[in-house]
Amino acid sequence: MKSLEELNAIRDKAKGQITLRLDEEGHKAGGAYRTHVLVCGGTGCTSSGSMQIIDKLKEEIEKNNLSNDVSVVMTGCHGLCALGPIMIVYPEGAFYSMVGVDDIPEIVSEHLAKGNVVTRLLYDETVTDEGLKSMHETNFYKKQHRVALRNCGLINPEIVEEYIARDGYQALAKVLKEMSREDVVQCLLDSGLRGRGGGGFPTGRKWQLAMGNEADQKYVCCNADEGDPGAFMDRSVLEGDPHVVLEAMAIAGYVIGANQGYIYVRAEYPIAIDRLEIAIKQARELGVLGKDIFGTGFDFDIDLRLGAGAFVCGEETALMTSIEGNRGEPHPRPPFPAVKGLWEKPTILNNVETYANIPQIILKGADWFAGMGTEKSKGTKVFALGGKVNNVGLVEIPMGTTLREIVEEIGGGIPGGKKFKAAQTGGPSGGCISAANYDIPIDYDNLIAIGSMMGSGGLIVMDEDDCMVDIAKFFLEFTVDESCGKCTPCRIGTTRLLELLTKITEGKATMEDLDKIEEIASYMKQNALCALGQTAANPVLSTLKNFRDEYVAHIVDKKCPAGVCKSLLTYSIDPEKCKGCRACAKNCPADAITGEKKQPHEIDVNKCLKCGVCMSKCKFDAIVRK
Repeated sequence: MKSLEELNAIRDKAKGQITLRLDEEGHKAGGAYRTHVLVCGGTGCTSSGSMQIIDKLKEEIEKNNLSNDVSVVMTGCHGLCALGPIMIVYPEGAFYSMVGVDDIPEIVSEHLAKGNVVTRLLYDETVTDEGLKSMHETNFYKKQHRVALRNCGLINPEIVEEYIARDGYQALAKVLKEMSREDVVQCLLDSGLRGRGGGGFPTGRKWQLAMGNEADQKYVCCNADEGDPGAFMDRSVLEGDPHVVLEAMAIAGYVIGANQGYIYVRAEYPIAIDRLEIAIKQARELGVLGKDIFGTGFDFDIDLRLGAGAFVCGEETALMTSIEGNRGEPHPRPPFPAVKGLWEKPTILNNVETYANIPQIILKGADWFAGMGTEKSKGTKVFALGGKVNNVGLVEIPMGTTLREIVEEIGGGIPGGKKFKAAQTGGPSGGCISAANYDIPIDYDNLIAIGSMMGSGGLIVMDEDDCMVDIAKFFLEFTVDESCGKCTPCRIGTTRLLELLTKITEGKATMEDLDKIEEIASYMKQNALCALGQTAANPVLSTLKNFRDEYVAHIVDKKCPAGVCKSLLTYSIDPEKCKGCRACAKNCPADAITGEKKQPHEIDVNKCLKCGVCMSKCKFDAIVRK
């Protein structure tokens, strides 16, 4: 790309092609097609058959002679993953959910051909007596404010012109043509943007440090090695808007004086990798990556490096070691990467979501971004909302939104009328937030104050049926598997903690074991080499603090209050309810149930495997678990 004029010409032409989709901005017509059909092509929906839906759509559209009138657009994630596959039809804004291949002929023949919306397939919250309600007015979307996700679900991520139509690469052009390196750093400092990967370090300050270190070579890295259980924020950005990361990394390269960038993405993200490869190729062909970008003499290129799924490679020094071709293990800090990073050269590393905010901050200004959020946590945060919640999906909310708002309003509450018990934030490095803090405004400092952390943005909701000791054990099992083993506090400490938690869930522990847990956790926090080991005990400590009565019940009463820990469960049959149907006995894998037909049965507790099959097969609620 040799000139801003060329970029603007592409933008103006492409904007006319996508205007029909921008109803939230007041546009109602435009482009070569009268109808745009947007189908989610994110991992969640593709796993439910959305690509087959796209193929069927194209087939039916051609069959009905609508090819000149209807455009089928494969997009990134729309967010409401619980309802996938999702399809949005513009200009009406009809929100179809849980669409199947067999539904396509009806949608094409009725809606696309005749204008008759297929009501039975609409997301029920968009159907009102007055007509269709916009998806942006539904409970899931109305409190969200999309910055990092602004293009996800709206543009085709494999067509660079659609990104450009949404002011793509305008921020890079502005930086190269109008701003000094110091101007960009000051803009980021004034915006209050903090790293979205978990640490929350001010982004402008990180760039400033790297900018000030002179070297013959510098690097810009992107951490796309999203490893927390239940987290899919960065993956969704890469799948739905890959060019935003490339643009932001190029801006970072200009600021610190680097000409090479690397995106470290886990190999388990095949769709994200494919779209990144397409985006990099397109950016090079356009000239927004490569030599002499916008005729300014600035050179910058980006390459991919695939990770093998090691959680520890989400830590910055381990990630860089892996890029270099070595075993992914962390190094002591200081020196920090801004001084000595990749190949011992000054390097900055930010995660995907952090980069996704930067072009908009450059274009709209620091005050715009700083106007959202709280005093010390500016802007928005993307969360992967999962677990015991109706609206599982991807949400982006202003910092300071309460946990209750996220779960009850955006998340649609907890299934089956169950009560909220806890939420895990920050993954294996985070902690469990209890109902006592249900109304806490979520930001970096508030979460740390209650023993949790923001992390990269995983948010797992738990209800009254979850055992908090078992939850802590789950995260410890993950950490033990993922520890690189380089330092003793992490390698041995996590193993000892898991052994103690296993003793507790098996009813073999004593109260002194709780003191041992706290002692080991304290030692790990002070002495482990990297953040993985230093924070590995957080799920245990937070559950021990907020749900100590459950630990005591396991140890003293030999009972699991939630009825989860098998070793502490007993199954019996209520003779008043048992009809002697023999369904339980026929399905018991251990032959532990005896009794005559039409007579009350009994369970031999010595044979019982505590698998729960009998309870699932009994139609009379005669099985008692306690």
